[in-house]
Amino acid sequence: MPPRRAAGRGPAQLSGPGVPVNESAWQKFLRTEIYAPDKRAGNWSYVTGVGLFVGSILAVRSWGQAMVPP
Repeated sequence: MPPRRAAGRGPAQLSGPGVPVNESAWQKFLRTEIYAPDKRAGNWSYVTGVGLFVGSILAVRSWGQAMVPP
């Protein structure tokens, strides 16, 4: 049997005390996907991958001629 609500109480609100009511979609995306503690490991793997990709492009552009055997 489901628990009974106290008289006079409405349904629970989705926004808690720390969530602003007038939050834009971009702010909600940042809060739920970027800054969320449970998503940090995945976000760091993206940052690492993009960093290695950009670093390898910069290395080849800088030292590309030195890497080619004579």
